[in-house]
Amino acid sequence: MYKAGILIISDKGARGERKDLCREVIEDTLKRINIVSIKHDIIPDEENIIYNKLIEYIDSFHLNIIITSGGTGIGPRDVTPEATKKAIEKEIPGIAEAMRLETFKFAHSSLISRSVVGIRKQSIIINLPGSPKACQECLKVILSTLPHAIDMVLGKKMECANEIKNVSK
Repeated sequence: MYKAGILIISDKGARGERKDLCREVIEDTLKRINIVSIKHDIIPDEENIIYNKLIEYIDSFHLNIIITSGGTGIGPRDVTPEATKKAIEKEIPGIAEAMRLETFKFAHSSLISRSVVGIRKQSIIINLPGSPKACQECLKVILSTLPHAIDMVLGKKMECANEIKNVSK
């Protein structure tokens, strides 16, 4: 069983003006591959707050994966990718690219997503868009890869051949 943290990035959500609908979608999807959410927060679109929360989740809770939702667009308050880039030590561009390419088939707005995926210490950070539907669609694209990626980051597996099973069907 892997441990996850979920950070919802939303000014309105942090002020209690909007109900979060993404966390449940993310939690339910991750459960399918034995990843359980043990920590979650709703925070505003503030780069320093996002960065500090990512560091706290990694250093204090030693989470295997942190999923953020929101703040990945091109609006003036969308700063999740910048905070994530400051936090990570290695980027995993293929995961973000795969999410954008696959979801482009039914949502052309995926082209303006600036999602970032990377590693800090032994944790993977994945930025998702801020809508429940987009979260579900993006996770579906990468779900089968996540356990293997976590095992590699933890040093449990060093080979990739024939390891990844398709669990998204």
